[in-house]
Amino acid sequence: MDLKHKILALTVLPLLLAMVAIGALVQHRSTQLAEQQVALIEENFLLTKRAELRHYVELALSSIEPLYASGRNDEATRAQAKAILRELNYGDDGYFFAYDTGGKNLVHPRQPELVGRTLWDLTDPQGRHVIRALLSSARDGDGYQRYSWQKPSTQQVTEKLGYVVLLPRWGWMLGTGIYLDDMERATAQVRERARHTVHSTLLGLGMVALVAVLLVFASGLALNVSEHRLADSKLKAMAQQIVQSQEDERARVSRELHDGISQLLVSIKFQFELAQHQLAQADPAASASMARGLERLGEAIGEVRQISHDLRPSILDTLGLSAAIEQLCQEFQRRTGIAVRVEQLDPALGLERHQGSAKAVALFRIAQEALTNIERHAQASEVRLSLVRQGNRVVLCLSDNGRGCPPSVWQTSPGIGLRNIRERVEHLAGDFEWQSTAGHTRLSVSLPLEREALL
Repeated sequence: MDLKHKILALTVLPLLLAMVAIGALVQHRSTQLAEQQVALIEENFLLTKRAELRHYVELALSSIEPLYASGRNDEATRAQAKAILRELNYGDDGYFFAYDTGGKNLVHPRQPELVGRTLWDLTDPQGRHVIRALLSSARDGDGYQRYSWQKPSTQQVTEKLGYVVLLPRWGWMLGTGIYLDDMERATAQVRERARHTVHSTLLGLGMVALVAVLLVFASGLALNVSEHRLADSKLKAMAQQIVQSQEDERARVSRELHDGISQLLVSIKFQFELAQHQLAQADPAASASMARGLERLGEAIGEVRQISHDLRPSILDTLGLSAAIEQLCQEFQRRTGIAVRVEQLDPALGLERHQGSAKAVALFRIAQEALTNIERHAQASEVRLSLVRQGNRVVLCLSDNGRGCPPSVWQTSPGIGLRNIRERVEHLAGDFEWQSTAGHTRLSVSLPLEREALL
């Protein structure tokens, strides 16, 4: 994955993670609020139903109160009380029931098949012992008990809230109950609304995330296109610079060949023609003419060597970078008269095994270019140079005491020399630093060593 894709991923992933976290938080909070609302509905509903159940049971007790208060315990009195209870109904599913303390059913208007049966071990679908729990609640509790029972109007087993009281003298448990399916429907509606709200919210967050991701991709695409255009323009400018540099170098070599080698060869030709003529005339001066011709021929050979050295110094391939830099400094001082002080020249740079490596050539060309810039523009009297190894890097530093150049000038419109140096350094993944003030200019280049050079 390249840098652009990494940046895009680092932009999109936190956004998506934030959306997921917000969605999870919204879902959690919505569920919590829904459950709190359900609990509140159940609490209010049950409070209302408890009061209603107590009122119903009090009505039933008042109906059989004359019989129970008479003090009679005979079967006829009890049968009369059972008949009254069977006739007491409210609503479609409201009725009264009675059990003895052993769990035997005495009254059940809606399920008469249960009358006379002992239901002590009867359990509901949740495993609760219904009659035991009702008797226990009547004796020790507040009389209220939740359980599941068949609803007469629908024949479906439904959650029910019962309320019972004891008639100790007869050994009866009298009670009634209200089915809670209305409450269950209300709470189910609350939960369904909460789920719908969460779904809508998550859908909205998903749409926002999608739009945001599309905007990020669109911005990245626009930036990518802009960078490609900028890179293309830079490549075109670089290509023009390279072509121009090649043309300048060809022009320089052409001038040196024309002004130097060509004139020397013409002069040598004339000198040897003169010597040939003098030999034909048996002129004693022929020997002197031949000697001058040979001298000129030696100068021509020297010119050829100098041009060859400027194009590619052979010492760089034979003795290495340090020796080539030292020779370059000596020739620069001899040619220009500018003093060159080599402060530090490390012979063990880690490039000796690769004398023709791109980094060795680059460092030599950078030093050559820097000295050329000093000669042309700096008006300096002294140059300081160091070439050292620092850890796994090679560092080349040059400084001079010339007139300097303001940063606003070289940063906005750097010359071809500085551009060449910067591009060489960037191509080799190195660091480039250039500082210039009046009386002091410093160039520093740091290149990483090859892995094999570190061994």
